[in-house]
Amino acid sequence: MSFAYPQKEKLKSKKLIDKLFTEGKSVSVYPLRMMYLSTVFEDDVLTKTGVSASKRHFKKAPDRNRIKRLLRESYRLNKAEYFNNLTAPHAFMILYIGKEKPTFSQVENKMKLLFEKFSNKISE
Repeated sequence: MSFAYPQKEKLKSKKLIDKLFTEGKSVSVYPLRMMYLSTVFEDDVLTKTGVSASKRHFKKAPDRNRIKRLLRESYRLNKAEYFNNLTAPHAFMILYIGKEKPTFSQVENKMKLLFEKFSNKISE
């Protein structure tokens, strides 16, 4: 798995996002929560991922956009290390549930912990 985050790996299907929130499971490492669901995709990808920041906590769009950019970058840099051993395709939604603006190092550290927690939960 490379460090790229191509278009076909982005979670955009409204039906799949709804299914993810109704049937999916979650893991949390404050201030991040990851919803995940084992599923099948038409195109040959192992993961599809989306990111989100709450409008309730961050009223200004530039703040939300910055947080989402940090989440995507942290995901992109760490996905190869944690998702290489996935056998079944998964859909992920990574949510920022904190109330204060994070730095990149905070997001990256928490993202690594989140992925480790997910890997442990999957391997059980």
